[in-house]
Order: sequence, then C-alpha cells, then structure tokens
Amino acid sequence: MAKITAAEVNKLRKSTGAGMMDCKNALVEAEGDFDKAIEILRKKGQKVAAKRADRDSSEGAVIAKVNDDKTQGVIISLNCETDFVAKNDNFVALAKQFATIALNCDSKEDFLNADFGGMTVAEKLIEQTGVIGEKLEIQAFEKVSGPFVGSYIHAGNKIATLTVLSANVEGAEVVAKDVAMQAAAMNPIALDEGGIDASIIEKEIEIAKDQLRQEGKPEAMLDKIAQGKIKRFFKDNTLVNQLFIKDSKQTVAQYVKTIGDVTVTDFRRVALS
Repeated sequence: MAKITAAEVNKLRKSTGAGMMDCKNALVEAEGDFDKAIEILRKKGQKVAAKRADRDSSEGAVIAKVNDDKTQGVIISLNCETDFVAKNDNFVALAKQFATIALNCDSKEDFLNADFGGMTVAEKLIEQTGVIGEKLEIQAFEKVSGPFVGSYIHAGNKIATLTVLSANVEGAEVVAKDVAMQAAAMNPIALDEGGIDASIIEKEIEIAKDQLRQEGKPEAMLDKIAQGKIKRFFKDNTLVNQLFIKDSKQTVAQYVKTIGDVTVTDFRRVALS
C-alpha cells in the first residue's frame, strides 16, 4: 500500500474541494496516483448525480459578470437543492468562477464544454455534485453586448440583471446600474411595447373588456377604454416606460436621457424560480 502524506491529501482537497477523508480514501484507492484519485472522486460525483437527477434544484446563486471594457455581460444561474448550500461561500465562489468563464462563451452549450482547470465545466459540475452531495446544474445562461453594459446582483444572489446602453458616455456606469436595479425590482416583461408578443396584448385586451362588461360599461365603449388600459399595461410592464423607482416623476427612458442622447437597447433578468 502506498504511503499517503498529509501534503498529498491537502493538494487533492485544494484541487477538488472534496473533504479530507474523501481525498485520503481516493488516494489510497488510487495507490497515490493523483490523477487517478481525481478520476475516482469524479466517478463518485457521477454516481451521486445519477441518484439525484430527479431532485428539484430551485435554490442556488445567480451571478452577473461584465468584462473590463463594459461591452459584454453574462448571467449564469448555478442551481442546487437547498438554501444552506446556496449560501455557502465556496458555492458562491464557484458560481463566480463559472461566470468569469461564461463571459468568453457564446452559448450555454459552449460554456458547459469550456475548460475548467483541465476538465470541462460540465465535468466540474459532476465533480462538485459528489463533493457537495446535491444536484448541481446550470439553469440559466444569458449574454448581452453593446456600447455599454451594466449589471446588478440583488442581495443573496437570488436575482441578477444586465442592461445595455446605446452609448458609453459620462455617467453611463451609474445609469446602467440604476436601470439594472429597476429591472431587478420591477420585473418588466419586455424592454418596450415592441418586445411584447401580440398574443399577450390580445389576451390583456380581452381581460380588460371582460372587466369592463362586469362593470356595466356599454359594448360600444369597450374598445376605446380597453386601449387605455393597454397603455397602462405597457407603462407598468415595459422597462423604458416604467416610472423610475428613484424618481417617480420621470420614466426610465427619461432618466436615461439625463446623461445625453442615450437609450436602453437591451436587458436581461434572471431570478431563482
């Protein structure tokens, strides 16, 4: 039997995040072969992942990351089973590492196949499933790009948002973050009216008409009144038309204009379901 030193156990622990005894046992089984020990731990993760495949992974950490020149941003959601794990510092640190890698990927598929210290992100998820003992998965991958990208992560890493401005001007960083906070708090369904599916608008018009009929309004007036209600729906549910939460005397679009001829061109919002 190969003699396993504390230094070797500690090295494997730092590399994988697995517990001391798991690392020692893996090294013993691998007869001191470091790479083989990693493979043993990974197989353990595969077994745990298979057993927990049908578990609900509705907890986790949602992380937004923007590149250094503020032209690209990404949101990833690293999901787990319990809030206890989601709040663990090592789990959050792993989610942030994943977000940094995701910045250089164009899709969720690219991201899962990206390198993470000699293994793919997908393989790292399996490895950490064995370490943590819970189902882990990437549920969300959202990426944006533009002249200026801002971000916001709500306390507790439950919601993250990205916003894109049409120009990189003085004050863009503050405004982009404010608008990202708006999107986090008010949960708009679209950027503007043009981003709302026609079927949703039709459904809202029918709901409005039904309410008006119940109130006894004449049938001839329903279309006109319903259109007024739809305008209110747009104001409440589209980002640029919402009243700005820090100053309800202006809309988000009007607030953005305070730094120049600038508009919000895109946004993303991811929340734990």
